[in-house]
Amino acid sequence: MKAFIISKYSKTERLQLTEVPFPEVNDNDILVEVHAAGVNLLDSKIKTGEFKLILPYKLPLILGHDLAGVITKAGKNVKNFKVGDEIYARASDHHIGTFAQFIAINEKDAALKPKNLSMEEAASIPLVALTAWQVLVERAKIKGGQKVFIQAGSGGVGTIAIQLAKHLGAVVATTASAKSFDLLNKLRADFIIDYKNSDFEKMLSNYDVVLNSQDKKTLEKSLRILKSGGKLISISGPPTPDFANEIKAPWFIKIILSLLSSGIRKKAKDRNVDYSFLFMRADGKQLNEITKLIESGIIKPVVDKVFSFEKTNDALSYVESGRAKGKVVIKIK
Repeated sequence: MKAFIISKYSKTERLQLTEVPFPEVNDNDILVEVHAAGVNLLDSKIKTGEFKLILPYKLPLILGHDLAGVITKAGKNVKNFKVGDEIYARASDHHIGTFAQFIAINEKDAALKPKNLSMEEAASIPLVALTAWQVLVERAKIKGGQKVFIQAGSGGVGTIAIQLAKHLGAVVATTASAKSFDLLNKLRADFIIDYKNSDFEKMLSNYDVVLNSQDKKTLEKSLRILKSGGKLISISGPPTPDFANEIKAPWFIKIILSLLSSGIRKKAKDRNVDYSFLFMRADGKQLNEITKLIESGIIKPVVDKVFSFEKTNDALSYVESGRAKGKVVIKIK
């Protein structure tokens, strides 16, 4: 089968399209013919080696985390799916590889594809929607009337997080450039701040939750808009010792992450704010809950561009440019 691989970590080398063996299908796995794959900034960060300390992969590696496709084979212990089912999933860490014609994934990572979505739309959902769910539902436990600041509202995570936060009853503020305001109004964001001309720190105060996806400077400014007892949840770092424990990292990684995050953890503690780092995980049960919201029209995918399989490198470059509104998808079949 054909797949896009990396042979070494690099910021400049392109993915290589090559022939690779079909994946092995274990007893709890489903073999999926991939129809479409979502492209995420995480794919770029793994390609450059930025995450090799916390996600050490054996090279060569097939990239890609999101998929939608059809099951062609099921392991003998698979209970929830059968051959012919249309599914979507975020492949779990250390088992990625959706930039390929086929992938074997554990059934617990998958969910039936929403009936009202195309394969391309479905492939845009898993990683960003699970991120939004794990930040807002699982960790922040958002309640009606709370104020939530979601950075970069027109991005992949932002477009889904805004819809989910509004469904949960939150008042939502976000940042974007002026050209994205129409999109964000349709998603029902309450306050939209033009990050090019305005400073959100001067416009927002007394917030309950911040979903941080930007740089260190934005992270520290976000801290100052939160009320005492508020939660600052970052998906862009710095990772914490708690995260090192979650992934069962070696002791020296725990020390490194402790040093990397010591500054923001101290500043958060001084303001009585809870700072945490979230690295989303694959979860088919949560994806089933997200499916219900999609099929009832509460969450709608936002797809910017669909690239052909042969143009996977162009798709990744477009995501890296930061210009995408919503998600970028590769059509494989």
